[in-house]
This record gives sequence, structure tokens and C-alpha cells, in this order.
Amino acid sequence: MSFQAYLTAIEEKTGFTPRALVALAHERGLDEPTTKAGVIVDWLKADYGLGRGHAMALVYVIKNGATISEKHVGTDGVHRDETVELWLDGKDTRPV
Repeated sequence: MSFQAYLTAIEEKTGFTPRALVALAHERGLDEPTTKAGVIVDWLKADYGLGRGHAMALVYVIKNGATISEKHVGTDGVHRDETVELWLDGKDTRPV
């Protein structure tokens, strides 16, 4: 599953866009550099029913923003992403 596919699945599971969840994390102070990933994962599991893999994808975005490494772009297989910039604004508004 590509990084972007994880984010799309998060929206489908929670009803919130990734950007909305990042904003909620910010309101809770969970985007602080000292916040451990486990704290964010626990919040996402308790409040939104996300599993560890989906939660960790969102942890990355909360901590690092919407840019991923070039090593994930253009490679073969199902884990390949189309671009280094992740789309956070909802699957229905994603450019084609």
C-alpha cells in the first residue's frame, strides 16, 4: 500500500481528511517535537479506531509534513507513490 493509499484509507475509516486530523493533533499539542509516536497512535486508536499502520502514516505527516522521500516515488510495486507531495485535502478533491 502506498503512503497516499494509507491516507485515503484513513479518510474512509474516520470521515476526516488527513489535514483535518493533523489540525486536531495540533490543537491537542501532539505535533510538538517531544511528543512520542505512541501517544499519537493511542489517540488515533481510541478516538478514531485506526490500527497501528494507518496511525503511523498519520504520525509521519503530523511530525514531518506532507513531503516524503524520493525513494518512495516511481519505484515498482504497490508501495509506490506518484509524487513526493502527499495529498491531505480529501480523496474527492485530489487532482487526477
